[in-house]
Amino acid sequence: MTRRLIPLAAALTTLTLIAACSSGTNSASSSGGGSKTLTIASVDQGSIEKVVDAFKAANPGVTVNLTTAGADQYQQQIRTQLASGTAPDVMTVWPGNGNPGATYVLAKPGYLLDLSDQPWASLLPDAFKQVARYNGKTYNALFGLNGIGAVYNDDAMKKAGLTAPTTWTDLLSFCKAAAAKGTPAFALGIQDNWVTQLVLYALVATTVFGPDKDFATKMANGQGTFAGSPWTAAMAKYQQMNTSGCFQKNPLGTSYEASQTLAATGKTLGLVQGNWVIALLKKQNPNGHFTMKALPATDDPATFLMPAAAGAGYGVNAKAKNKELALRFITYVMSPEGMKTFNEAQGSLPTLANAGTPVDPGLAELTTYVKDNKTVPFMDQLWPNAKVQQTMLSGLQEIFSNQSTPAKVLTAMDSNYNAGA
Repeated sequence: MTRRLIPLAAALTTLTLIAACSSGTNSASSSGGGSKTLTIASVDQGSIEKVVDAFKAANPGVTVNLTTAGADQYQQQIRTQLASGTAPDVMTVWPGNGNPGATYVLAKPGYLLDLSDQPWASLLPDAFKQVARYNGKTYNALFGLNGIGAVYNDDAMKKAGLTAPTTWTDLLSFCKAAAAKGTPAFALGIQDNWVTQLVLYALVATTVFGPDKDFATKMANGQGTFAGSPWTAAMAKYQQMNTSGCFQKNPLGTSYEASQTLAATGKTLGLVQGNWVIALLKKQNPNGHFTMKALPATDDPATFLMPAAAGAGYGVNAKAKNKELALRFITYVMSPEGMKTFNEAQGSLPTLANAGTPVDPGLAELTTYVKDNKTVPFMDQLWPNAKVQQTMLSGLQEIFSNQSTPAKVLTAMDSNYNAGA
């Protein structure tokens, strides 16, 4: 869910990290010529930079050309770049099959290098192996576990004299009380369409999977639909949150970055996002304290579930100009040191047990939900094609602009789902 070049360069903010080159025998080129330059495209803004710095420190003389961008821009371009031969050596790849930059979508046409022989590949938990593989081969280095929930600015909450809601009824009252104080409950930046799914996923986890944790399997077996399921209730609750003043004015005109600023500076009491946002909020407000909790979707907290799954990882271009150095970077990302650096910078949890990453105190509830098996995967990861998610994302924007309805969007999602792979 989320995270980056000739065609893309004009549209993206480019950060080039260059270490002094040296001649030595530690050549990283798989095509001869002794090149020690690695190209990386990533959506992990705010965390990949620290990993690249640590990688360069461990590999003196290596030059890393890094480009970063938002998920929407990245997903629009990456397949074009791979097909045209202009893609980087290493790139962000999402788990499963849910979007244009996902494992199944990129591995099927042969764009990704098989990583099955890498030592970490066999150590991934079974649930992660499933979404890192295509046709039994591993293509995605999944380093972090991410969850989705309500992230509160603790200092803003204290100033407002409010506490985090624990039931759906409390949530609506909380939103109305926050709005009355002039500080909306949650910042919502759905100018970036990938953000539209997060509130919905947080609600679907409890409303759909709470009563039926096998719902995704039933969908895959043709025994369920979006339009004829509690997805309709989750959509209705999303709309009710909007009409109850849970979000700031003009969510469609607010970017992901702007939503971070609103939450970090206390202009809203928080936002509904992935745990990765905590590190970004702290970057804007180093003295701030932020806590993630499950977003209430019913009045029975015992039924609450949180979306949690492997976040975006990294794959290697099958036609990488520097495969050896690309594999060295992937090995570093999946090493205890590299994973610790990434997880600390991103605020995620490690996928491998030996990473030794200290958990941000604000993620205590997510950690408990994971430990207690009260989580469900991000809904799109095992959908049969990327079109389902794209229809959902654009449809949610159309709902917010009164150009569509939940019934129309869910019916269109069913149509895309039934089209298969």
